[in-house]
Amino acid sequence: MAEAIQQLVLDTLDKHGEIKDTRTLVLPGYKEPAATHDSQIIILGALNSLSSRDMITYTTHETVSHVLTQEGAQIALQGSHEARVWAACPVKGEGAPIPPKQLQEKVGAETAKVGQGQAFKNKWIGKEGDGLVKLVESITDTTQLQMREVDSTGTLQGGEKPLADLRKRKLIAQRKGQWFAVSKGSNFSTSTAKPETDLTVDMLTSGSWKTSTYKKYNFEADGIPPNGGALHPLLKVREEIRNIFMEMGFAEMPTSSFVESGFWCFDALFVPQQHPAREVQDTFYLSDPAVSLPPPKDYYERVSKVHEHGGYGSTGYRAPWSHDESRKLLLRTHTTASSASILYKLAARCRGEEDDTEEAVKREGAHASSAVPGTGKADADGFRPAKLFSIDRVFRNETMDATHLAEFHQVEGVVADKNLTLADLIGFMRVFFNKMGIENLRFKPAYNPYTEPSLEIFAFHPQLNKWVEVGNSGMFRPEMLEPMGFPKDVHVHGWGISLERPTMIRYGINNIRTLVGHKVSLESVERSPAVRF
Repeated sequence: MAEAIQQLVLDTLDKHGEIKDTRTLVLPGYKEPAATHDSQIIILGALNSLSSRDMITYTTHETVSHVLTQEGAQIALQGSHEARVWAACPVKGEGAPIPPKQLQEKVGAETAKVGQGQAFKNKWIGKEGDGLVKLVESITDTTQLQMREVDSTGTLQGGEKPLADLRKRKLIAQRKGQWFAVSKGSNFSTSTAKPETDLTVDMLTSGSWKTSTYKKYNFEADGIPPNGGALHPLLKVREEIRNIFMEMGFAEMPTSSFVESGFWCFDALFVPQQHPAREVQDTFYLSDPAVSLPPPKDYYERVSKVHEHGGYGSTGYRAPWSHDESRKLLLRTHTTASSASILYKLAARCRGEEDDTEEAVKREGAHASSAVPGTGKADADGFRPAKLFSIDRVFRNETMDATHLAEFHQVEGVVADKNLTLADLIGFMRVFFNKMGIENLRFKPAYNPYTEPSLEIFAFHPQLNKWVEVGNSGMFRPEMLEPMGFPKDVHVHGWGISLERPTMIRYGINNIRTLVGHKVSLESVERSPAVRF
């Protein structure tokens, strides 16, 4: 069919020189000219094929016509609602008036409802008692005539006003169409043989390539989008945050231990054994195995002593120490457990022991900058400054909502040096978040068992139109640092932010469950832009 229409166009052009209106063409297999919208769509396909070979050129002309709706088609066949109501009524004085209920049964509820008003308006019927009667002996069903005219011509001789009235009554609908004027192109020929698209071995062997015609390459055409994987927005933001840390001279800590003991997750951080965070409603505990291997003995004794009896300028918690509580295995509630382990190794030289921090980082395969933990010059007391970070998963027995999940990612950093102050911490956090593109920050005093002073970090979320907590920070307490062996003048900044909330702010996501989980749109993952903080 397509080739037959192409041949028709070429033969008509060859005979007449041009085609002024494609609506005059008679398509193969038809007797009437191609005046319908569907016929012109078929012709357009043939014209595009010929135009791509420069055999023709054509111009498009827009038309506006009308078609009957389902109701309009019914009126064209059976008459208008008002005409059917008039026909169902008896002539005045020649029969009993027809009650409205009987009229509905006779012509239908919809026709009776619509037709009565229009018939009254035309003064075709009147009311007599409780029924209706004809007021005229004959009528002209203008609406039916209009429907038939629109069906045959697509318009009305009466102009736009009656068309607008019929559109308002939803009896007709406007439809845009098109027709084409066609002329010969630079490569005009009456042959529809398609040009070659490839140069084959057979063509080279036979020599037919010399006389063949070839399809022109379209260098402006879009290529086929390659199918491939895409990074999840969390991974993009994670890599950007990692790059920010590296740029600021940090080294990445090993955080591969999702399962920790109560000692490293809580006790070493000076979190009391009676703290609510250690209850089962907040923490996931393991049932098998349920008990951890023992931590370093001397350090364990110093930690238990400062908890139970105090020390290092602290009165402690004055509560009984439970070895069983300390040995429980759990899914870590924060990556600070890993930070505590690395800080303990960093303090090895201060305790007069061998420092294996660098080996631990390399053994775990963590990404490290040129400043690996502990590579600074050591003081006389054995202390070496360090800047460390980690980005990994943590687990909490949370009630899930728009901003909370039971499993999420924590971005954590620690800076260890002498004579650090709270002002240094606030200044660093402003620089860090500014590199992420988050400039609108607030700091609120808070309480953490292992930091004093402590600050909560809030950022303004434009989609939620409110301040959202994005992190926690503070300065580690002497009760945590000095049992590790650090000198008294060593201070450590510690902070933790979630990875999910900065990602939500960056990508304008207002529900964390559409970022992680079964509601994630794969299309949105593929189309999410690269992060540029």
